[in-house]
Amino acid sequence: MAERKEITVRATRREGRGKNDAGRLRREGLVPLTIYGGEGEAVAAAAPLAELAAILRSETGPNTIFTLDVEGVGASEVLFHDRQIDPIRGRLMHADLRRLVAGQKIEITVPLHLTGEPEGVREGGGVLEQIARELEIRVSPRDIPDAINVDVTNLGVHDVLHVSDIPVDERIEILNPPDTVVATVGVVREEEVAPAPAPEGEAAEPEVIGKGKKEEEGGAES
Repeated sequence: MAERKEITVRATRREGRGKNDAGRLRREGLVPLTIYGGEGEAVAAAAPLAELAAILRSETGPNTIFTLDVEGVGASEVLFHDRQIDPIRGRLMHADLRRLVAGQKIEITVPLHLTGEPEGVREGGGVLEQIARELEIRVSPRDIPDAINVDVTNLGVHDVLHVSDIPVDERIEILNPPDTVVATVGVVREEEVAPAPAPEGEAAEPEVIGKGKKEEEGGAES
């Protein structure tokens, strides 16, 4: 797990809730936010787009823990819970942030990375197929991993890796069903090549053995 940087984003409380108010904030380079959870009430706020976008582009992305300091409300550690992205411009339009409480675990999605070259690929000519690329976990906010890495070096041809086969730190609980398939090593079968069709105008006739001989005998008798 990479060392986490301390990030603080300053925000202002948002009084208006309509589309016109949200549009005005976006034109000013701000993003409407809703902060909820923890021990406080839900708060509507607005924070600079540039700072939130930088967090989302960072190595830890939406799983980045940062401090949101709302003017007149106070500071609290938060995490992205949901976000709305403009499908055309790719710009953050709105975000829901979750307050974090010390000692309280949260449920979150993290990437799943496969490491190493499977034995079935290296020596058996197989192909590694990754079925699951994310895992749902329950963990304390400060223990959220950047990703869960799984070594697949020992996977042979036709082997299947399940969630139950993934070793994790005791502080992390995987919530996906244990029998969920994560990866497999299969064999690529060569497709049968169909015979080329006969050229147009030439009928493909089966060869008849002895046909010429019979015709010759018939001609001699007549």
